Formats: sequence, C-alpha cells, structure tokens
Amino acid sequence: MTTERVNPPGLSPATGFTHAVVATGARVVFLAGQTALDADGRIVGATLPEQFERALGNLLAALRAAGGTPADLARVTVYATDVAAYRTHTAELGRVWHRLAGRDYPAMAVVGVVRLWDEQALVELDGFAVLP
Repeated sequence: MTTERVNPPGLSPATGFTHAVVATGARVVFLAGQTALDADGRIVGATLPEQFERALGNLLAALRAAGGTPADLARVTVYATDVAAYRTHTAELGRVWHRLAGRDYPAMAVVGVVRLWDEQALVELDGFAVLP
C-alpha cells in the first residue's frame, strides 16, 4: 500500500490530522466504533484522556487483527460527548496518539454528540484503513 498525505498550503495548518489522504492498496478495512470498553465489556477510565487511550488502543487492536498497522489508517472519526473538554486535552491526546499510533495522522474529524451507546463513554473512535 502507498499512502500520500496532502496538506494544501491554502488551508489552515493541519495539526493533529491530515487534510487529505490518498491511499492505494488491495484491501479496505472498516473499523467499528470503539470506546473504552475492557474485555469484560465495562468502560474503563474516568477521564477523557484515559478513555481516549483505551478507545484508540481498541481501534488499533481491531486493525492489527485484520492485518493492518496504524500507518494504514486512512480515516478516523472521533465522537466526543464534550468537544470543549476534547480541545482542552488536545496536547495530551496528541501524546497518546503519538505513543500508540505514531506521527502520521489520517484524515480526521471530531464530532460532538449528546451521548454514546454506553452512558459512561466520553469518546468513541471509528475509521477505515487501506492495506496492501
């Protein structure tokens, strides 16, 4: 697979995301929404950064099980119950992303939602990847 990350100069600087990702490959993996559920189906983590780390880890575990790596991610959508809190924790969330997924960002969006399936969930991530 090849991935080209495109950040046109006429758009605002891409910080923590990429404006466009051009991916070529043979397989597309659609990743279901992942929250901070543990193996027993319980939400873990009391804070947004704790839950983000677990949700991202769950998303990456599903991707790896399908044969992919974080570099294969083409698109991730983050659903947050409190966008203001998400913005407040941006630097910490970025450090979590770097530690778990590396420095290459997919095309991303953050969407504010009233609530998620599990009432205790503060954040959910879904996405898709293109594998060789």
